[in-house]
Amino acid sequence: MQPKLHIKKGDTVIVRAGNDKGKTGKVLQVFPRTGMVVVEGVGMKTKHQRARKAGQAGQIIQKQHAIAASKVMDAAKSKKRAKAKK
Repeated sequence: MQPKLHIKKGDTVIVRAGNDKGKTGKVLQVFPRTGMVVVEGVGMKTKHQRARKAGQAGQIIQKQHAIAASKVMDAAKSKKRAKAKK
């Protein structure tokens, strides 16, 4: 049986911890076994790619990496909490 996460693909989430704290984005992929999620525009890593053929230039690529599901919160729940505190 796979572990269940509090987030599903397509949800809009807010990052609660880490370098991207405060950013919002849409969940693109969910990995329940590892407890990781891929969020649009969050967890970007830079990869330097070497030139493969003669005459071809090397390039710098921005890749999207997964972040821990525990570091994100559903944006709808965040709005509910804000209303309840008032």
